[in-house]
Amino acid sequence: MQIDLRTVSITPLRQTYANIAARQGDKPASRYLEGTMDVQPDANFHYRPTWDSERELFDTGRTALQMRDWYALKDPRQLYYGAYALARARMQETAEADFDFVETRELASGYDDAARRTALDFYVPLRHAAWGANMNGAYQCAYGYGTAITQTCLYAGMDQLGIAQYLTRLGLLLGTPGDLEAGKRAWLEAPAWQPLRRLVEDTWVTRDWFELFVAQNVALDGLLFGLAYREVDVALRERAGPTVSMLTRFQAEWFQDACKWVDAVIKVAAAESEDNQLLLSGWYARWRGRAHEALLPVAQLALGEGAEAALERVQAQLDARMKKAGLAV
Repeated sequence: MQIDLRTVSITPLRQTYANIAARQGDKPASRYLEGTMDVQPDANFHYRPTWDSERELFDTGRTALQMRDWYALKDPRQLYYGAYALARARMQETAEADFDFVETRELASGYDDAARRTALDFYVPLRHAAWGANMNGAYQCAYGYGTAITQTCLYAGMDQLGIAQYLTRLGLLLGTPGDLEAGKRAWLEAPAWQPLRRLVEDTWVTRDWFELFVAQNVALDGLLFGLAYREVDVALRERAGPTVSMLTRFQAEWFQDACKWVDAVIKVAAAESEDNQLLLSGWYARWRGRAHEALLPVAQLALGEGAEAALERVQAQLDARMKKAGLAV
């Protein structure tokens, strides 16, 4: 008996879901698009929320920004939950290896005492700012509109919670549990930290979720991460070697990754209309000014007389990013 083998090509009746085909045509789509587009509920609500009866449960009116299609605010990294979890797992493996290296080689015990004190006084209180950013990411997700941006806001918020935990571990590795308590007291009582604490708490009561996106993800993160994980990191590395750089590697790499998403969102939103561009530019000017003012006394704790110049360099880099994204800086 003879058996003939041959390949049969079966053409699928459709290449993707109908809602995706309506946007891009009937062709294969990425898992990111299929798991993101049009997921936001927008109909068949039984009642308006009792805590905000003027709006629907999910309502575009919770921000002054206007978009014809909220799904235009896509993530260029194409992170849906599966891709996000894999990406962060890889970053966490690297961070764990760095912490293990510092601990097994006893690099912390041999770290310069003056640099150790500077690192503890500067980085440990920042875990409270990171926790505040976690709260803001959750708010943006809860009250925002369109899965394309709300899911990434939640991812950014959870990343900030991880950053708070890594800063806690830095404090325990370079210091003691008493240094964590001292960092908490500094955050609550020390004069140098009160402007930043006030700024973080003011963001918690910012009702417009897209203004909060600009305040947290653009202005505060843009200045804080540039200051903490570039300027201060370089100063400590020059004084005492790369130990702190290894313990804060996650934050530095995360910020570079997050900037791709933040800049893309601002660029699309600003290009939507002149009104959007003016609104975003005003929000950015307001919150960048407040963040600069709040971070200056904190920067002086670590950089002394060089704090103002360092913060100006960071602000110039952030202004260049936002100008490229289409804002009037």
